[in-house]
Amino acid sequence: MSAIGMLDLRAEYAELRATIDQAMQRVLDSGHFILGPEGEALETEIAARVGVAHAVAVASGTDALHLALRAAGIGPGDDVVLPAFTFIATAEAVSYTGARPVFADIDPASFNATAATLEAAMTPATRAVIVVHLYGQCAQMPEIARLCEARGLALIEDCAQAIGADYDGRAAGAWGAYGCFSFYPTKNLGAYGDAGLVTVRDGDDAARVRMLRHHGSRRTYEHECVGYNSRLDELQAAVLRAKLPQLARFNDARRRAAARYRAGLAGTDLVLPAEHGRGAHVYHQFTIRSARRDALRAALGEAKIASAVYYPIPLHRQPAYAAAHAACRLPASDAAAASVLSLPIHPYLRAADIDRVCAVLRDAKP
Repeated sequence: MSAIGMLDLRAEYAELRATIDQAMQRVLDSGHFILGPEGEALETEIAARVGVAHAVAVASGTDALHLALRAAGIGPGDDVVLPAFTFIATAEAVSYTGARPVFADIDPASFNATAATLEAAMTPATRAVIVVHLYGQCAQMPEIARLCEARGLALIEDCAQAIGADYDGRAAGAWGAYGCFSFYPTKNLGAYGDAGLVTVRDGDDAARVRMLRHHGSRRTYEHECVGYNSRLDELQAAVLRAKLPQLARFNDARRRAAARYRAGLAGTDLVLPAEHGRGAHVYHQFTIRSARRDALRAALGEAKIASAVYYPIPLHRQPAYAAAHAACRLPASDAAAASVLSLPIHPYLRAADIDRVCAVLRDAKP
């Protein structure tokens, strides 16, 4: 019996080989590898899809968050509120600026922070909020945006897992002052290495991000501030442009896979992903919950089926942050970390493979 992986990048390349190879060859023939036409075109195309005026391509999703925070003026003495149940890069970006990450709890159904959980974590020093659209579903953005506006806080979206998602028809990345995207190879839109992008609504904010990504420079050899080397290379931009026209189709395939999982696991004691119904969930992950998580994962492994735990340790309990947050009590985040299990999901996942995963989960012994 063949193994079932979490994703299948080889199948994607097999389908798109001619287009991807042509795009990469175009860059090689041009001799232009940094800050060229491919990156500029990618910025224009992503901005149009998200529905914002500006986009700035950077070296990674982590850099997207870091540069957005720097452009927003966040630094030492500031607090930034973000969910504890997410990948550590969200908090690292805050720490890079010298600001303090302050962790908020999540809604147990969606795994996302809410306006209420974010507000509960705010301090007099809070200057920004990072909202994470975890697993591919947007957080409840109207309420969060109103909260940030009322308090005069910078709103930054971590859209690393949510390209193509929306809330009430407004795309992930179009709600905050900055939307931060990762194009790590495993993402719904993935490069062939690290890559990222910041969507920006205001022209001056976009100009600051551009300056920061290029050593603090707007004009050659004139440096207004200490910046960074965070320029997306032309080869990665070309790969992303080759894949971008397929994004909607790929996200639709993920949604169909999720629907088949729902049908196949109906009636079990597993907690299936909740959709709020206010916009498209793009299912970067299909994440179930169970008190029997470890037993289920073992059963899947015995059947040569991959699974993953995103994330086993919430940020307030990570060794890097635990000492400074010893008094932090976030029960929903702790419960999620103890029970979540992500199943294989990608555009090339066959119906028969989904049915096999469901059968193993149904038959797994307590």
